[in-house]
Amino acid sequence: MNVHSTKALAGIRVLDLTSVIMGPVCTQILADYGAQVVKVEPPEGDVMRHAGAKIAPQMGAMFLHANEGKRSVVLDLKKEGDLVTLQKMLPSFDVLIHNVRPQAMRRLGLDEGSVRALHPSILYVELTGYAQGGPYEQRAAFDDIIQAQVGLADLFARQSGGEPAYVPTLVADRVTGLTAAHATLAALYRRRETGEGETVRISMFETMAALVLGDHLGGASFEPSQGPMGYSRLLTRHRRPYRTLDGHIAVVVYNDKHWRSFFEAIGQSDAFEADPRFQTAAVRAENYDFIYGRLAEILAMRTTFEWLELLEAADIPCSPVNKVEDLLGDPQLRATGFFDERDVRDGRRVRRIASRFRSPTAQSSRGIPAPVLGQDTADLVPRL
Repeated sequence: MNVHSTKALAGIRVLDLTSVIMGPVCTQILADYGAQVVKVEPPEGDVMRHAGAKIAPQMGAMFLHANEGKRSVVLDLKKEGDLVTLQKMLPSFDVLIHNVRPQAMRRLGLDEGSVRALHPSILYVELTGYAQGGPYEQRAAFDDIIQAQVGLADLFARQSGGEPAYVPTLVADRVTGLTAAHATLAALYRRRETGEGETVRISMFETMAALVLGDHLGGASFEPSQGPMGYSRLLTRHRRPYRTLDGHIAVVVYNDKHWRSFFEAIGQSDAFEADPRFQTAAVRAENYDFIYGRLAEILAMRTTFEWLELLEAADIPCSPVNKVEDLLGDPQLRATGFFDERDVRDGRRVRRIASRFRSPTAQSSRGIPAPVLGQDTADLVPRL
């Protein structure tokens, strides 16, 4: 049997009008599941083609890692002829995905109603910064802005007593892209059952607000409120990599077994038995600052290597505090084939990030490199 034909989305065609990170993360997942994703780019290309290190023009690292397995066509939708061409292409696709602001899509005649008139059963997937119907709906959204708006940046300040900070990765874009991918999969499943198209709308602000509040809604989960917002275990100032004699270590001493094993490992079982604040989850929940503060004091007494040996032997979750450079030689990633390194154009090598999943029906498309700008235009765009 042809391996490709067993992929879950084999035969599904996706018209990809997304750019930057949020939309391309979604459509790359669909490509991984076997969909043919046709990325429509303006003549200057997706702006992310210029982001990050590169060995060829318009093939920056950020673009490469969000657009593998796709095909690229160039259409200038500001020109009537190219817009008409796109409209003629629509009936041959199952899904249209865009992250263009809705008012711009209306001006182009590519809003939901106009597209549905051309292809009633198409799935119309709209990714925006903010959900429609609210006062922010016409605003442009960027990852940093969303992190600030949903309280994520402030949580760093609340925990440390310092300044607000951003997570140094595009977490809002990527989480929203993942959310959009599984929403699209659900819509495809429904269409297979009913034959009906539908519109799927996903917004960064609401997606990330749900992510943050899932942990931190706290007492405001109830009316009247039953206490402050914020999950105290995540907000204690001691929830951070712990200092050791010669560096730092990540340790999670979490459940009853972990705490008992930790005190046994350091030869202080009597101290554990004598202090109820360590012994049960209910009591620990009232004393996170104390118990993790005490943990910090103890961990400062030995080297990182000594702690790793001791804690691993006691089956307590721990890790060195890696730099991102350390991941290149990580034995787990190497053993599982996480990186795919191969020769590409001009004899140069590219390191690709391998599949996020392992399943016979969801084999990664990562063997297919990200497309050169417009490389598939002649093959995929109909001549008028």
